Amino acid sequence: MKSQKLLKLAILILIGVVLAAAPVQAQEVANNSGFNPKALLCNNALPWIESLGFTGAIAFMVIYIIATVAFLPGSVLTLAGGAIFGLFWGSIYVFFGATIGATCAFIVGRYFARGWISQKIAGNEKFAAIDKAVGNEGLKIVFLTRLSPIFPFNLLNYGMGVTGVSLKDYVIASVGMIPGTIMYVYFGSLGNINTICNGGGANVNPLAQWTIRIIGLIATVAVTLYVTKIARQALDKSIAID
Repeated sequence: MKSQKLLKLAILILIGVVLAAAPVQAQEVANNSGFNPKALLCNNALPWIESLGFTGAIAFMVIYIIATVAFLPGSVLTLAGGAIFGLFWGSIYVFFGATIGATCAFIVGRYFARGWISQKIAGNEKFAAIDKAVGNEGLKIVFLTRLSPIFPFNLLNYGMGVTGVSLKDYVIASVGMIPGTIMYVYFGSLGNINTICNGGGANVNPLAQWTIRIIGLIATVAVTLYVTKIARQALDKSIAID
């Protein structure tokens, strides 16, 4: 029985490696074939994770990493983390899964696309100055975008990889995901897998919902103004040098 569980876990890891090599192509194939990731999670993966007990946490985080790299929505998994593991452990498992998955996506974006972008901006000093300025303030920018629900999580992971943001700052700024993670895991902890998969759920605290929304709105405005400010400063500096 233990060997079968390890075999299933190994297969999931292998799938993750394949999807990481070609996330966009994998998503296109999934869409064209009528593949339904939510149905696969609800009918197979989540019940299996729930049956594993303690080792289910490892399988859950591996699947979360795969979903993040493969450009698949993680909302169902985040809610399921709360339903299966509770608020405390669910938040920890989701955070680690999301952080590792986001880092993998960032690395893919950095090494598969960053070189091409660098070549394109090599002859444009103004654009290069802006890119460098954004890179120097990467920790603050990534942190604010993590707080804001406006910026798509999966797209941001790859997009940040082609900027000058350092990997260290990118990983540290992942703490910005904590408020949203706790909120969704909390919502999931109020229900179970069936209510999550069927679109239902328990009653949630409206104060918590509005608090996260307000934080997200403030972060959205802040990151927009901040990026505009440092980009303008970099552009002015570049023009002055010219």
